[in-house]
Amino acid sequence: MLDDLDRRLIAALQKNNRLSFAELAELVGSSAASCMRRVNKLRADRVIIADIVLVDPKALGKSLTVVVNVELDRERLDLVDEFKRAMRAAKEVTQCYMVTGDADFVLIVAVEDVEAFDVFVKTKLYTNPNVRKFRSMITLDRVKFEPRILVQSLFTLIFLPQLRVYFEVSIALAAAI
Repeated sequence: MLDDLDRRLIAALQKNNRLSFAELAELVGSSAASCMRRVNKLRADRVIIADIVLVDPKALGKSLTVVVNVELDRERLDLVDEFKRAMRAAKEVTQCYMVTGDADFVLIVAVEDVEAFDVFVKTKLYTNPNVRKFRSMITLDRVKFEPRILVQSLFTLIFLPQLRVYFEVSIALAAAI
């Protein structure tokens, strides 16, 4: 289980994973040695799974992002696994989620233009005999892209709701006087 210091470390590293352990220690109120030990343990325990660089797709010529809902014809385990392998191997697919609901998978595809997306569709979806149908949605604007996971400290989880009630009661009492 993660303690409050682990949560503060994760929150700080999600904002900037290039911080030195000394800078990290100052931010979270601990020592550099403790931070180094804990971060290494978080990595060893696979809580922190990667240190990555986020790149603007447009800077690499990938100016078109398409969300694709895919419905499979059959949901046999071997066929689902085959589709997963194919999507992992497809360089155009930046994210792939197996989902519930109307679709079986949701893909995020980054390509240069509509022609490149057409090539993706013809080579990766039309050629897969287990793809029953798909629906694509071309994105107009990326309103939010935040690959961070919200990390709340234990203090926030435990005490903030109680403080909120205290302040609401105090305000109500002050208004009544």
